[in-house]
Amino acid sequence: MDFFHKAKAVRLRSHHDKYLLADDDEESVNQDRDGSSKNAKWIVELVPGSDFIIRLKSCYGKYLTASNQPFLLGMTGRKVLQTLPRRLDSSVEWEPTREGGQMKLKTRYGNFLRANGGLPPWRNSVTHDVPHRTSTQDWILWDVDVLEIQVLQSPTGHASDPNRVMSHADSLDFEPTSPSSLSVKSGNFSRQESSDIIVTSPRRSEGRKIYYHVADESGEVDDDATVGYSLNFKGNGVDELTQKLKEDTGLEDIVVCTRSPLNAQLYPLRLQLPPNNADMHVILVASSNVAGDPAKPGFLL
Repeated sequence: MDFFHKAKAVRLRSHHDKYLLADDDEESVNQDRDGSSKNAKWIVELVPGSDFIIRLKSCYGKYLTASNQPFLLGMTGRKVLQTLPRRLDSSVEWEPTREGGQMKLKTRYGNFLRANGGLPPWRNSVTHDVPHRTSTQDWILWDVDVLEIQVLQSPTGHASDPNRVMSHADSLDFEPTSPSSLSVKSGNFSRQESSDIIVTSPRRSEGRKIYYHVADESGEVDDDATVGYSLNFKGNGVDELTQKLKEDTGLEDIVVCTRSPLNAQLYPLRLQLPPNNADMHVILVASSNVAGDPAKPGFLL
């Protein structure tokens, strides 16, 4: 909790490598890869009388809120919104807890802020819930980037020595990427003039873009008619890609296939992915439509 005591503004990055954004409608929240947007910035407010509870305020001056509205009828997940209630109650209060090098944000009623993956309408949505499936356990974990820090005032009215302020920093493991950045990991400031200090995560390899379609229950897919999706992938192995696609779609038993340019048949990927991070187009097929029926038209094993 010391970490948020020192933070003035943060951004939250989900397990899907997307940031928590306040939507332009000033009501909903979602996930997006653009972490540079002002909508990804959340102001940290400490709840008076508590050392463990915070509020997060969006760029529209509204609070991240755990509502009682179901995201989908019959589902346990409930909507997370940005609201400005007349009286600040427990729906806008979150308890950060550390999980290794990441954070979980828990509501006062035991649910967790969850970044959903999968197909629409789940894709890029944010709910509060308790994950029950192993494949979605990581969806409640968030990387926290500090965008601005609090500068404490001394009794004389001047800012305290920043090296002393952060000397016992209990923070996540962030590295600075420029001379003007604050190294939260080391707890030391570099020379700078402003109290608004940007802390950025290390630059990541962009990887390759994976474009994919999902075959229907009969194993058929029309590339032109079926809605397509995409994700960024930084690995090279087929097993790793398959796991990433399972997490992104919420599907369990799938085979990742490519379509031959020669005969238009689908071939399951077996070896390493093409080199040089070249973009790929793949099709996800239920295992039962491939392994169980080698003679099925359109599939070769």
